[in-house]
Amino acid sequence: MMEGMTTAPGQPPAVRQGLRHPLDPDPARSTKAQAVFALGLVAALTGLFVGGVVPATVALQLSRQARREAYASGGFLTGAAWLRQGERLAWIGLGLATVTVVLAVVYGVVRLAEAPYTQDFAPDVN
Repeated sequence: MMEGMTTAPGQPPAVRQGLRHPLDPDPARSTKAQAVFALGLVAALTGLFVGGVVPATVALQLSRQARREAYASGGFLTGAAWLRQGERLAWIGLGLATVTVVLAVVYGVVRLAEAPYTQDFAPDVN
């Protein structure tokens, strides 16, 4: 019926879309994907203060659920780009928190090494 039909003279034939069942839901953006992005952004912004560990962990757990739901929906849940960016930001937040903790430990060890090892008594004490 639409095989030889074109949209305008000189243009290629119109691509026929697969028939969609009337009861199929419309594609919608996953709200969990938006939440993962927001939590990942918070994690990246607060990662240097070690406060980004909690939102990053929640974002990564929520991203697993969002991926599972998107797969089960058969393509009716969208937002994969938001999900990928949120995961990247969450991993950046965890990396920044790790760097902060490592630097704090190194600083503490250096300060401990510079401190005198024994107690310094007065010269008249045995």
